[in-house]
Amino acid sequence: MTDSTAAPRQRDPLAGRLPVTIITGFLGSGKTTLLRRLLRHPAMNRAAVIINEFGDVGLDHELVEASSEQMTLLSNGCLCCTVRTDLQETLRELFVKRRSGEIIDFDRVFVETTGLADPVPVLHTLQTDGLLGAQYRLNGVVTLVDAVNGMGQLDTMAEAAKQAAVADRLVITKTDIADASQVDGLERRLSGMNPYAKVSQAVEGELDPEVLAEITPGNAQALARDPDRWLALHAGGADSASPVRGRFGAGAHDAAIHSFCLWFDAPFTWDTLSAAIDMLTSLRGPDLLRVKGIVNVEGEPGPVAIHGAQHVFHPPVKLAEWKDDDRRSRIVFIVRSIPREAIEAVFTAAGLLRSGAP
Repeated sequence: MTDSTAAPRQRDPLAGRLPVTIITGFLGSGKTTLLRRLLRHPAMNRAAVIINEFGDVGLDHELVEASSEQMTLLSNGCLCCTVRTDLQETLRELFVKRRSGEIIDFDRVFVETTGLADPVPVLHTLQTDGLLGAQYRLNGVVTLVDAVNGMGQLDTMAEAAKQAAVADRLVITKTDIADASQVDGLERRLSGMNPYAKVSQAVEGELDPEVLAEITPGNAQALARDPDRWLALHAGGADSASPVRGRFGAGAHDAAIHSFCLWFDAPFTWDTLSAAIDMLTSLRGPDLLRVKGIVNVEGEPGPVAIHGAQHVFHPPVKLAEWKDDDRRSRIVFIVRSIPREAIEAVFTAAGLLRSGAP
């Protein structure tokens, strides 16, 4: 992770990029049902939906016209696209056809993963492909959890626990057929596993589209105005530290996954920030499930936003100004089997002393 100080600074590195929302969740969690209902809303009539051909494709009765072997126009004007090769090629082809006028001028993309999929490689696709990064931006990861079977899946399936841990939004499905106690217990458990993700409920597959709109701000100005909303500190608390262990019927996978926010009084330099991130990713990359931060870097007029998953980080985004006089850096970690003290030690070794949370 390096600072390209020689390159001219963009006025707004996020503006104009198409938001990509990843819809994930364990087998049978209702991903296709939710997407089908979601796409009926008028605000979603210019969406492109990418689905994995090995998944449960339940959109067939909505199909009205085939524009190619791979791309299909839905009855409400949305575009449905099947992944036959890899996500990078699919996204590139979509953008090229959009620009040439061969397909609709879509304004957002939903990627539905298979039920056993790890969403992190999809994040890596957007982080590592420079051409895609110029056209698309990550809006967020939305994880669906079945209210009837979710507790058991979180207990026994590592994939389900990781999907919940890396989410920006958690949606509990099948609430209409589950007992109220099941729903309440699952919501408490999910909030414990990932206190930085907003938890919503879908009833019979219906969800307010606003829950998925602008999970990540669409421009740097909006991010600078309320960086704590992007970090979800309002939801998770200023310094949440693993509230899961031993509570709400937590399973073994919960105990391995925990989250916390570190605050720093002293500004970083680009060198110390890069050294700390490089050390963390080289030593414990696979267990750094999500890292998001607003960082004070010496010489920068505004904060710097950092965002990564496992060993891959987005290029840092420089924001124009601070929203207030609080210039402390704050970095949120969602990790697996990494003691909080181990991450604190890395920053201490880099000469950065952590402050207490407010």
